[in-house]
Amino acid sequence: MPYVIIAIMEFNQVISSPVFIAFFIGLFSSLHCVSMCGSIIGTLSYSLKPEIRKDKSKMLTFIFSYNFGRIFSYMLAGLIIGLIESVLTLPLGAEHGHRFLQIISALIITGAGFYIAGWFPSFAYIEKTGSYFWKTIEPYGRKLIPVTTLKQAFLFGMVWGWIPCGLVYTALALAATTGDITLSMLSMLTFGLGTLPAVMGLGMVSSFITRLSSMQTTKQVIGMLLVLVAIISL
Repeated sequence: MPYVIIAIMEFNQVISSPVFIAFFIGLFSSLHCVSMCGSIIGTLSYSLKPEIRKDKSKMLTFIFSYNFGRIFSYMLAGLIIGLIESVLTLPLGAEHGHRFLQIISALIITGAGFYIAGWFPSFAYIEKTGSYFWKTIEPYGRKLIPVTTLKQAFLFGMVWGWIPCGLVYTALALAATTGDITLSMLSMLTFGLGTLPAVMGLGMVSSFITRLSSMQTTKQVIGMLLVLVAIISL
């Protein structure tokens, strides 16, 4: 019996860890990413040379490079937010500061869930917080099109990773609760990995995924799953 209790406690620790939760935020919100970033990945895919687009293995390599660059930027953002968190929690103390950030993070995740479900459109205003930085770096991404090399694809992905997105900011809010810079970066890594199935699949089977992401029932299910994730995170 004690072994069962220990196993349950360890399982609860795993599923309530920010790294684990970040993955599911990425996974559940990835269909929203399709509707937001679909035009970007579609433009990039169709800007490739015809011989690359005809070869699925080559095309997959380029799509992977885009996404690897995007996730690298997420990890860099996780590093920055981890540094900021370590400074902001100093006045409150480690324990109280961490709990305060957990509550704020859960509220943001809940807001994101209602937003995806279509019940809280005002959440979109969060995306405006990064619009000024995006306007600064977006021209550099434009210069990389058309993409002809894997290096260009990676660099464009890095620029793409900074596009204003409320769900990325939601993941960053969660990363800030880790209390550790390395874990903050790891949380953003797992968030990015969670978005991969839908975003990479978009480059290969765009029509089906686009239709799926536009269904209101799909959005509501994903939204409520995010609310559940927020409850677990507390």
